[in-house]
Amino acid sequence: MNPRLLVVEHQASCPPALVGGWLEEAGAVLDVCRPWAGDALPALASYDGLVVLGGEMGANDDATVPWLAPLKDLVREAAADGLPTLGICLGHQVIAVALGGEVRRNSLGQAVGVLATGWTPARADDPLTSGLTGTRGIQWNNDVVTRVPDGTVVLAESAAGELQVARFAPGVWGVQLHPEADGAIVQAWAESDRADHLERGLDQDAVLAEVDAARAELDAAWRPLAHRFAAIAGEVR
Repeated sequence: MNPRLLVVEHQASCPPALVGGWLEEAGAVLDVCRPWAGDALPALASYDGLVVLGGEMGANDDATVPWLAPLKDLVREAAADGLPTLGICLGHQVIAVALGGEVRRNSLGQAVGVLATGWTPARADDPLTSGLTGTRGIQWNNDVVTRVPDGTVVLAESAAGELQVARFAPGVWGVQLHPEADGAIVQAWAESDRADHLERGLDQDAVLAEVDAARAELDAAWRPLAHRFAAIAGEVR
């Protein structure tokens, strides 16, 4: 059966993009909810899975982002019901907070570029990530999960110990990296961060060139993640 997925988009510059295309390629039907544009978060009853995308806001910004608290309620409902759920960057962090974890500013500074994915041995038994062979992904984040919810299985972390991929509950995953981001999306993020990167002496042109050069590698690495998530959601029906 073709799974129907609720996709929550936090802002126009962070769309489903490549992951959305890969999910549809695998037979999923996407219902993209844009609360930033006034969409109300729907009930989960008619969906086979939930995908929560990234955004510039923080996972703890409930006071200024009115849909974050209701979204966390949806995440808790999905986890309780065993509804397949995938969070990307901010989505990964929102899930962690919703289920009892903690997210804070990364003390090591913003992670930017095509960086190594430090898979752990636990990945071998994970239903979503066990078959993945990619060793790098696009990172573009200021915050990280600093305390995981009880029961979390760490599937990947950086050399410095930053959480990269986790199964927060049965059927509930988060990835700190950005498998959905294509060159145009990363270019827009770079423009938004240009002043800060200039101050830090970060060579954005080199970062963008590396993203472009790694495109085939990244697509091969992360398309199977989307396909497998669609398959897991399809098994719900």
